[in-house]
Amino acid sequence: MTEIWFVRHGETSWNLERRLQGWQDIALNDTGRQQAALLAARVREEASARPFAALYSSDLQRAHATALPIAAETGLRVRPEPGLRERGFGVLEGLAIDRIDAEAPAAAAAWKSRDPLRQVEGGETLGQFQARVLATIEDLAERHAGERILAVTHGGVLDIVWRHASGVALDVPRHAALLNASINRVAAERRQWRVLDWGDVAHIAAEAGDDVVPWAP
Repeated sequence: MTEIWFVRHGETSWNLERRLQGWQDIALNDTGRQQAALLAARVREEASARPFAALYSSDLQRAHATALPIAAETGLRVRPEPGLRERGFGVLEGLAIDRIDAEAPAAAAAWKSRDPLRQVEGGETLGQFQARVLATIEDLAERHAGERILAVTHGGVLDIVWRHASGVALDVPRHAALLNASINRVAAERRQWRVLDWGDVAHIAAEAGDDVVPWAP
């Protein structure tokens, strides 16, 4: 069994503005950097009891910048993994969620449909995105069988992970939160996944209260 700690990146200005980021390489804001430092301290404490075998990160800077303090605290090298990056939202990237119907109606309808075959102009279908994420994580699980690893990633990736581990279809409403700098633990063994714990933000709750931005539905 491989235990994977999936971590969503820290907060960005586009999170606050509720803009779809996708493959746009948006930096962490001041709050996001503080969240990353608190997260790293939490991981250091956890690693003192049982070390992590590896630290992977999406190749987008908001994830990589979240992973760097963890690397500094644990001595692990950040291993960039493009398969962990957010879904490509094409023409919707940079648009505020409450404006997409007016500014890109066809792409907005495709995105909202959650049809795995429906194309968002310039982006990935939901099915393509799901296949990429699942293949990447299966590879990591096989590579680190019997170990515990960290994977710093994005809200859309966490959505795919949670659904696969919980047996929830792509077009069914999700009741699990996808929070900035959260820890989301999943066990993977022989292509079977299960959620061990989800949405853990104890390390930032005292600082942020409830001011943690969830990923868009």
